[in-house]
Amino acid sequence: MKESFFRSMTWMHTWVGLLVCWLLYLIFFAGTISFFRDEVTLWNQPALHNAQAPQERISLQRQQIIAGVDYLKTAAPESNRWGIYLPQERESQLIYAYEKPRPEGKRFGGWQEHYINPKTGESLQQPRETKGGNFFYRLHFDLHYIDVRTARWIVCFASLFMLVALISGVVIHKRIFKDMFSFRKNKGSRSWLDSHNVSSVLALPFHIMITYTGLITLIFMLFPYPAMTAYEDGIRGLFNDVTPTNVRTKSSDEPAPLTAVESVLDQVYTNWPNADLTQFAIKDPNKASATITVRASTGTHVRDQTPTLLFNGVDGSLIAKSVDEFSSTEVFYDSLTALHTGRLANPLLRWLYFLCGVAGCVMIATGCIMWAKRIRERMKKDQRPSFGLKLVEGLNLATLMGLPLATSVFFLANRLLPINMIERADKEILAFFVTWLAVALFALFKRAKQQWILLAWVNSIACISIPIVNALTTNGNIISYLLNGQWALFSFDLVCLISAVLFIVQVKKLRTHRQASVSNVRPSRVAKNKLREQSA
Repeated sequence: MKESFFRSMTWMHTWVGLLVCWLLYLIFFAGTISFFRDEVTLWNQPALHNAQAPQERISLQRQQIIAGVDYLKTAAPESNRWGIYLPQERESQLIYAYEKPRPEGKRFGGWQEHYINPKTGESLQQPRETKGGNFFYRLHFDLHYIDVRTARWIVCFASLFMLVALISGVVIHKRIFKDMFSFRKNKGSRSWLDSHNVSSVLALPFHIMITYTGLITLIFMLFPYPAMTAYEDGIRGLFNDVTPTNVRTKSSDEPAPLTAVESVLDQVYTNWPNADLTQFAIKDPNKASATITVRASTGTHVRDQTPTLLFNGVDGSLIAKSVDEFSSTEVFYDSLTALHTGRLANPLLRWLYFLCGVAGCVMIATGCIMWAKRIRERMKKDQRPSFGLKLVEGLNLATLMGLPLATSVFFLANRLLPINMIERADKEILAFFVTWLAVALFALFKRAKQQWILLAWVNSIACISIPIVNALTTNGNIISYLLNGQWALFSFDLVCLISAVLFIVQVKKLRTHRQASVSNVRPSRVAKNKLREQSA
């Protein structure tokens, strides 16, 4: 009975993991980059590299908001929406934005943004159009080019499979902590199993946390029926109840003067004496339906719901306020969502998130390769590989080597595409997917060790090219970032160089292993020839 149970769990762990491992690799890979999405977006916009938030950032927020409203009154008096985005630790620039006229058939127009260096008060050059880190953030749960709802259902099922694989993996590893310190190199599939175990166990709490909380973030899509039963409006009614500031007012064309911003700010600082404000947004300014929304940072608190105040834009009265104290259920849901997004993390904790995400990628990658290796080792010498084995090996090469290359091309496209190109951000994303598709087509025809070596070389060259091209096309480079204390930009270039070195190490390992396998084959061929000569 015991052996049968462990055999069943091993079978489930293998196949549940294998069926979705390439999708999980994409989710983990994009999600890992998303922990630094603000820094990635900053790197993608060189015009903002010199923007620095002053040390007295919070004390200047009142003055910045008043100046922003005065600017928007002059720049866009007819706009339906105004927005003032205040400098933060990870986003140093001050932004005054307004919605442009809506095109026919669309609910919203695009945003016109005016960037300001908060330290000097000078206007910054309009940054190039890019999705930056937000592309990877959306990719890891919306999958791009797929209907959003369909994509999230796919991600939900993949996450469920991942959770089952993690739990079954813990069950079948009887010596789980001993295996964490075991690594036998040059032992074929055994070495891959050791790599899989080490990367799994080292970050096991993170893997379980990030998978479970990922499911929690989409829990109302998986189980909408309690909300549909309790509220007439279903999920929308639930969120309106949980977030009182989520009030939808109908727009009015009746003109009305905007209330004094100073009186609104007085109420804000009365409710939040030491608030670190992030956004001051006005809907329908200079109209009777005007509303003012003020949001504050959650800081390092384990909280995902943004503290919000909603004011009447005409008389300045407080309409709604976000809840200060959650119920136990709300605390559970909100804190788990905050743990998943990692927005609460300080720089050191964020790097820990990132390294654990990398360990997750290694865990998935080694699992994919180990399955194919084991099948290869069990095959007879004259046996032809099955279609399933060819498919797995092709998907391994296309995903594990194609995704990093596509990411490098995405960043290179950011620097090399013309700045004024129409729909430039979409072209960067197109370069990402075209590169990935090219590697996938290549893997359909060739997926032997030589192709892994070739793509490892290409990846290393692409990674090295990123800081080089950046230095040639902008006013900064890895050395100047280090000297100026621009740690986000320095870390980005450094990670690219480290990745290039790792790909070069991979090339050397693959070449050594290939030479060893060739040398093992040659003696057997010599022996066969001698036998033929003796028999002749």
